[in-house]
Amino acid sequence: MLIKLTISKLGAAKVALNGTPVRYLSAAMDKGNNFFFRQLFDTVSSTYTYLLGDTKTREAVLIDPVLEHAQRDADLVNQLGFSLIYALNTHMHADHITGTGKLKALLPGARSGIGKASGAQADVYLEEGQVVTFGCHQLLAASTPGHTNGCMTYICHEQGIAFTGDTLLIRGCGRTDFQEGSSEALYNSVHKKIFTLPDYYTLYPAHDYKGQTATTVAEEKKYNPRLTKPLDEFVDIMKNLNLPYPKMIDKAIPANKVCGLF
Repeated sequence: MLIKLTISKLGAAKVALNGTPVRYLSAAMDKGNNFFFRQLFDTVSSTYTYLLGDTKTREAVLIDPVLEHAQRDADLVNQLGFSLIYALNTHMHADHITGTGKLKALLPGARSGIGKASGAQADVYLEEGQVVTFGCHQLLAASTPGHTNGCMTYICHEQGIAFTGDTLLIRGCGRTDFQEGSSEALYNSVHKKIFTLPDYYTLYPAHDYKGQTATTVAEEKKYNPRLTKPLDEFVDIMKNLNLPYPKMIDKAIPANKVCGLF
């Protein structure tokens, strides 16, 4: 039986993207037997792409696709018999060009989605509390700015997982020294929107550079070397990272503003 679930810390989502009332599965009920999950990787930008699907309805979504792997992703969707309904970005990336535009050409019917505050073109603009539905599964969009203004974390409460983009990485976080970055905003986003999720939730970032694939809320609350610090210390850490200028940013940002299509 489907019931409404109030999510007090993230704000209750009222209406799904298709205009129908949002209905959540009771936490006591298990839909895992028809939930498909696949983590994919780009070795150049160390970007993770995530394919999620409903194995009964065959509807699927793809999170953070990379242009150079659009054909790979489209082939996988077709091989598995899925229908891609959404290709989503967690934010407007600076280190690679998104594959959403090309995927729409390869898989007619797919729609692109991104945070409304990103300033990028897309078919669907997501805001806090909106829900992306594929089959009987749902992703709740939580606005988590700081790395960029338009950063979104996509949360699947039914599976106890969240896709954090660059807002929260494994034992790290995204840069805040370019592209509307704000250390204070990022810190607050993590502590108010991600660290308030249950400790057992598995977190999947947009990148990892050390070969790790996932983390948990509990781990990051205990071991993240930056975000376990007080706010003023975190801001100081971020000011003194002394990272090089992103080598792809001048190419990636203009392309990603138009869905990866030059």
